[in-house]
Amino acid sequence: MTDYLNTESGQIEILWHNKENKGPVLIFLHEGLGCVKMWKTFPERLASKTNCPAMVFSRFGYGQSDPEPLPWKINFMHKQALTVLPEIIKAAGIKEYILVGHSDGGSIAAIFAGSSHCTGLRGLITLAAHLFCEGITVESIQKAKDHYQNGNLKQKLEKYHGPNTENAFRGWNDVWLNATFIHWNIEKYLSRINTPMLAIQGKDDPYGTDRQIHSIKKNVKNIKTVLIDNCGHAPHLEKPDTVQDIMTDFIKKIIEI
Repeated sequence: MTDYLNTESGQIEILWHNKENKGPVLIFLHEGLGCVKMWKTFPERLASKTNCPAMVFSRFGYGQSDPEPLPWKINFMHKQALTVLPEIIKAAGIKEYILVGHSDGGSIAAIFAGSSHCTGLRGLITLAAHLFCEGITVESIQKAKDHYQNGNLKQKLEKYHGPNTENAFRGWNDVWLNATFIHWNIEKYLSRINTPMLAIQGKDDPYGTDRQIHSIKKNVKNIKTVLIDNCGHAPHLEKPDTVQDIMTDFIKKIIEI
């Protein structure tokens, strides 16, 4: 059942799976419009397959977590990685863990893994992570804005974010569409990642080209990359069985080390 965790920065929504199990905790970091519920059943299935405990949480401004006051700064992902995530790990009493990050969540996980805060990190998994801003990303995020203002995206998001819907959408969308954000780049963190890393991306991802995953492959020391055919921005939802098998194999190898 969904629970709440009190951190130094406020209260966040969390959901545990297999909490009583031994082994590193799988910590799930959602996409730019995501939250606990939008992961669907994937975290529970992966936790069951690997026999690992798993913790899913909604960042501030998302789901049922406390709001994150607008406007968000250009470095909002750095704040999440270098300030908020360490607070969450500490408050949850987690000692060893593997990060699983989707889209913005993957970017946050990569920054964290390449920082001095990553004590206890056993491995890193990213899904459609952004390392730098591309034109295709901006175009897709502009389309999302149009869909939010003129279509039914706002209504769809309200099912998951409730009163946080405007906070979640505007915080994320306004930053990505800020004219200066085209210069955003976190590639410098990649060479500092010292744990095993698995990077997955769909070949038809409308939010990023394969330049993203090629950058990871070039800069990370211990890396496995996977490009999935006929797959877009959410490989874990579009190709769940394939992605689950790839992740399970990666996690089990880490556990055996």
